[in-house]
Amino acid sequence: MRIARLLMTTCLTAALATPAMASERYATRAPVVMSPDLAAPWVMQLRARPVGSPVNPRNYVVFTERPSRGTVTQRDRRTARNNLAANPAVREVSFQRPEPPASEQRPKKRAMDPRFLPQTVAYNGPERPGTIVIDTSQRFLFLVEAGGTAQRYGVGVGKEGFGWSGTNTISRKAQWPDWNPPASMIERERLKGHYIPAHMEGGIANPLGARALYLGSTLYRIHGTNAPWTIGHAVSSGCIRMRNEDVTDLYERVNVGTKVIVR
Repeated sequence: MRIARLLMTTCLTAALATPAMASERYATRAPVVMSPDLAAPWVMQLRARPVGSPVNPRNYVVFTERPSRGTVTQRDRRTARNNLAANPAVREVSFQRPEPPASEQRPKKRAMDPRFLPQTVAYNGPERPGTIVIDTSQRFLFLVEAGGTAQRYGVGVGKEGFGWSGTNTISRKAQWPDWNPPASMIERERLKGHYIPAHMEGGIANPLGARALYLGSTLYRIHGTNAPWTIGHAVSSGCIRMRNEDVTDLYERVNVGTKVIVR
């Protein structure tokens, strides 16, 4: 009898509790309310403690500055030097492009030597006024003038294997000339890994510069350059190059038919 009464009480309690639990399960819950106080303790934990400040009594995580990944410190460099000195068999590996032979090296970009700037000098040679005389060994071009003087300009000349000498005349003059390199030059540069177009229109980027004086029926010219720091050096494939300012001045002083002597 006692057991039956206990069982009946348990069933009645379960019957009354089931609807309440079901309604609570599917009821709409109250929205979560965030604290409007941005200085609440849980937010303060996210802040980094400045380096050197007292230890946080709550043992919050402290973020300190560390070297970024890939940064090489002075200690790393010193260690590498010590390791290299201690083991002669270890050599530093260089990924830089090896230096080309001296004959193929180009002058580094720098200011032109002032002694190659144009100036009037004394001339006592046998050539008549109006003649152009080019001294390839000294890297000078002389325009002979009356009265025992000459206008002297610095020039760049043919590099080793491309030098030449002789007498010719100016057969044509051109302003901002187009460039049509010979097939032999295109092939020669291709073997070096350099691409040269078969034709380039005149302009500031054109290797012939601002003016060109063509020498007879040859492939040689007296022309300008967009690399004035090469003046005074043996750098060309046989042509005589001048600063754009200087070749423009010479262009105005001479005419087609002018005699040119290259020594």
